[in-house]
Amino acid sequence: MVAVIGVAVIVWGVAVATFTTIRVEWKALRRRRSTREKILLRQQLGSSLLLGLEFLIAADVIRTVIQPSLEEVAVLGGIVAIRTVISYFLHREMAEDWGALSQEQIEEQRT
Repeated sequence: MVAVIGVAVIVWGVAVATFTTIRVEWKALRRRRSTREKILLRQQLGSSLLLGLEFLIAADVIRTVIQPSLEEVAVLGGIVAIRTVISYFLHREMAEDWGALSQEQIEEQRT
């Protein structure tokens, strides 16, 4: 059940990001500035992915606690390690986007 919630969060995030991307690109075609909206879109999608990954990790932990075996624990360790690396780099990229967004806002205030 927890894994289903994780997948649902990711699917919902992708669906929302898809519709938002269409709207942002439509604005870009009409020559409106959309850099800020693209960064916010990436933040929203990244947050959904991170939250979904957390639910999936929780599901794996619960499954291993219910059915403990050496093989299950080894598989869980590998899955958690891979998902942790993915989460780390996704979080780092999101932080860079926030920095770029903050810098853009500072530049807009100066002009």
